[in-house]
Amino acid sequence: MISILSFTVIALWLVVVAMAVMMWVMLRQIGVLYERVAPVGALMDQAGPQVGEASPVFPLQSLTGGNVRVGASGARAMLVFFLSPTCPVCKQLLPALSGIQSSEKEWLDVVLASDGSQDKHLEFINRQKLSNFPYVLSTDLGMAYRVQRLPFAVLVDQSGTVKAKGLINNREQLDSLFNALDAGVASFQQLKSIREAG
Repeated sequence: MISILSFTVIALWLVVVAMAVMMWVMLRQIGVLYERVAPVGALMDQAGPQVGEASPVFPLQSLTGGNVRVGASGARAMLVFFLSPTCPVCKQLLPALSGIQSSEKEWLDVVLASDGSQDKHLEFINRQKLSNFPYVLSTDLGMAYRVQRLPFAVLVDQSGTVKAKGLINNREQLDSLFNALDAGVASFQQLKSIREAG
């Protein structure tokens, strides 16, 4: 006759085995899902200056000091990152932008851009410790690039030509702008279609 203690131990072992099987099945399904979901680059927008066209040039004063010629030709390329103090995704991408600014400083300038009340942006700069970035406010700049949603980034090369642009929701999409530049294509999606065709 099986005692209550023995029955409890057997029942617990059956539960442990069942959970192990369920975890194995779930991990297998997650692996299949990762294989099916391809990485997505920055979501390109057809409005504003097109990739390959000259960028509009805006001489602007930075809230962190100095002047910036956004979109102008120069010694280094420029990443113009449009953000807002009220945008949570923008805040999540700030550490990535700091890393890019530090690691790519030989060839790239990172400029933060927005519009609205200067006081709110100065508070945002102090709170998020953004004094190392040029930070410009200009409604006309956002309108020229046809920025409709945030965060949005535009990559302009040394000659003042728009090389990549798009809506950015994560670090991978931010990196896709640089991948597109390195590959000489307009977007990650175009690069992917070239690879699939070849």
